[in-house]
Amino acid sequence: MSHHPTQRFSNRVKNYVKYRPSYPTAVVDCLQDECGLVETAVIADIGSGTGILARLFLQNGNRVLGIEPNKEMREAGEAYLAEFANFTSLNGTAEATTLPDDSVDFVTAGQAAHWFDKEKSLPELQRILKPGGTIAFVWNTMAFGDSPFMRGYEQITLRYFDGKPSRKNEMRGNVMAYLGEGTQVRHFACEQQFDLPGITGRLLSTSYAPLADDPRHGPMLAELAGLFAENVDENGRIRFLYTTELYFRQF
Repeated sequence: MSHHPTQRFSNRVKNYVKYRPSYPTAVVDCLQDECGLVETAVIADIGSGTGILARLFLQNGNRVLGIEPNKEMREAGEAYLAEFANFTSLNGTAEATTLPDDSVDFVTAGQAAHWFDKEKSLPELQRILKPGGTIAFVWNTMAFGDSPFMRGYEQITLRYFDGKPSRKNEMRGNVMAYLGEGTQVRHFACEQQFDLPGITGRLLSTSYAPLADDPRHGPMLAELAGLFAENVDENGRIRFLYTTELYFRQF
């Protein structure tokens, strides 16, 4: 497997599609209230992946240009968003979007901006953005401190994940510096509920998780099953908790 960022998720797409969370509609509400997001706004969603963030904007009535370099992810997004006539899927990157100058009202990235090359991407995103447009980055961050299950889940990731960055990887730590003065931050609560196959799929959707051919794969899943059994509710599910972080700035 190539460890180039654009290829990281090729063999995880099915789990990504099934088990990754959406973002709360509060993200769209906030951009409407604070950045003038209207139905006619054109969105360039960079690193659009399987279409999770794009779908929020498409449901809002926006035209969305999904820029995604990974073929498998892009095809999954095209299938997921097939019902939306105002979605356009493009092979491009944050550093080379393929879009014309001053062509979009919003540039967004969900769970993707930490892969961008800082020096090359910002000039490109500003180039495609209309004057007065907004750049908005969204992440769902696991709320590891918020429950016994989440604390145990963090311990599993620390023990078994390869090369996993700290909770706040470099780009997110520097996102304020990247977007510059005037960057706003908002936080929203978000959660998923999972049975055991669901939480297993969620774990395996992470680009750092050891896959089936790795000797750590079995022990990791056994620990996850034990943690699940300790925390499961009467409906056979656990709550998986996130904080949704929204960073935005008008240019």
